Amino acid sequence: MLSPASTKRTVAAVHAAPVFMDTDATIDKVVGFVEQAGRDGIDLLVFPETFVPGYPYWIEAYAPLDQQGANAAYAEASVEVPGPEIARVQAACARAGVGTVLGVSERLAGTRTCFNTQVYIDPDGSLLGVHRKLQPTYVERIVWAQGGGATLSVFDSALGRIGGLACWEHTMNLARQSLIAQGQQIHAAAWPGLSTMAGFEAVADIQIDAMMKTHALTAQTFVISAGNPVDETCLQWMESTIGPQKHITAGGGWSAVIHPFNQYLASPHTGPEEKLVTAEIDLADINAVKVWVDSRGHYARPEILGLKVDQRPLWHDEGHREWPAAPSEGDTPAPSAAETA
Repeated sequence: MLSPASTKRTVAAVHAAPVFMDTDATIDKVVGFVEQAGRDGIDLLVFPETFVPGYPYWIEAYAPLDQQGANAAYAEASVEVPGPEIARVQAACARAGVGTVLGVSERLAGTRTCFNTQVYIDPDGSLLGVHRKLQPTYVERIVWAQGGGATLSVFDSALGRIGGLACWEHTMNLARQSLIAQGQQIHAAAWPGLSTMAGFEAVADIQIDAMMKTHALTAQTFVISAGNPVDETCLQWMESTIGPQKHITAGGGWSAVIHPFNQYLASPHTGPEEKLVTAEIDLADINAVKVWVDSRGHYARPEILGLKVDQRPLWHDEGHREWPAAPSEGDTPAPSAAETA
């Protein structure tokens, strides 16, 4: 149990693949990791990009007209937030005392429109809110809509001020600056297995490493970066659903924990081995780094530089959503077979 006075937290990036395109089984896997984290004394888990129901790698590998069935299935496998799948994760977090940042494909209630979303849950199970990826990259626009400024947020968690971004949002310097201006202390970075994609084999991990270190130093924040490896379940689903392809291979993923002064607290882990990439962080270290550079303070130079963020609701459910509190014992969903096995 985390002491309220402690500045130290044990955090982990979940380096794992989902049960590809099986939402219920992947939620079972999420719950399993949360339960493991509780046993191991881990305070915070960060999951890869759209871990539920998996990153749609086929968009990089097939002609658009060949993807229609897969894209319809993906919208069906996506989850609403709040919703029953997220409620199960909330209940697991409350039982284990573990905070979680979960990457999901979020389906907008009443529509077939989806977002690339990070869901933020506190160790008591309360749902803090979501961040919807501002700009889907390249062919991701086939699958996900653009998020708005209303979800470009840093959340007051029991573990500290937590915010995050997905994948190449980290190239959006003003989006990163918005998190800095909100006093971010812990950054949750979500990635797919970029190095498994044709043309990215030699450069993806170098790019991720550079972006993660850049944000750690410029934001004076701890960075927890989680990337999923591609497994045979994913490759087989794509081949059986759409047909043979040669652009996505097995393996990949890049997961690490980085100090604000750019030391690796947990060295980068890549490849098919699934593990919790774990490190202890001390929020008090941020104060020492900010003696040198404080991007919310003396390094901001507000008389010269300014940032405007439009936080008005963009989609019909933004601005008035009620986030469920920690589930009470009576509200806790019954455990699945996977949880009781």
